[in-house]
Amino acid sequence: MKKILAYPLTLIFYLFFGIFLVVFHVLQWITHNTFGYQAQKFSVELLNFFLLRCLNLLGTNIKVEIPDSLTNERPIIFVCNHQSTYEVPPIIWYLRKYHPKFISKKELGKGIPSVSFNLRHGGSVLIERNNPKDALNKIKKFGELLKKKKYSAVIFPEGTRSRDGNPKKFQKSGLLCLFESIPNARVVPVSIANSWKFGEYKYFPLPLGVKLHLTVHDPLEINHNEPEKFIERVENFIAEDVKRKQEKKSNL
Repeated sequence: MKKILAYPLTLIFYLFFGIFLVVFHVLQWITHNTFGYQAQKFSVELLNFFLLRCLNLLGTNIKVEIPDSLTNERPIIFVCNHQSTYEVPPIIWYLRKYHPKFISKKELGKGIPSVSFNLRHGGSVLIERNNPKDALNKIKKFGELLKKKKYSAVIFPEGTRSRDGNPKKFQKSGLLCLFESIPNARVVPVSIANSWKFGEYKYFPLPLGVKLHLTVHDPLEINHNEPEKFIERVENFIAEDVKRKQEKKSNL
């Protein structure tokens, strides 16, 4: 019964989701070209607030935990596991005071209303996965900008989404590059559970009542003496937390 109900609700969801993307694409263009960074940032935040309300149409329960120890006097590197695109709106909205900027694949920089514009003009960096040297050079410059502005980086070191919720092995090169370019940054692990369930039926229909759980953990000082071991520690910490909070796969 829930799956039958999911079909019309998914159509409604995609309708409103698409409308918001188109409307805020225009607003982003206006704010970026007329008022500058802060105005565009606000339009992006407002967009993602409404995208979260779209998820609520599906009965999605969004739980976000942020520790009191998280402050923004220094740059932050948010290290997240990756399960679906629908974990991005809560990251942008709930972490907005930290100016989150994304490391994304180049393909996302065109063709998607609002999303592509923000990635190109909002301070994020677009990289080509099949050109590691150029990607690392861009990440280095990205890190230098974040250090100067005291913005925050959001990186998904798994590289690709986990379609069954099981954490994948981290690719370390991007993180190591950020450690070098932002040596005074703190690393904040972010564990995301149950976001993979949105793709359980290849995104149509979208399942009802997903319990999306995003946990922002206490910040860590980078171990510059043993950076690779430090990354492994962060990776294992996130993986263990995801496994604890992940719901078992169940049919609608």
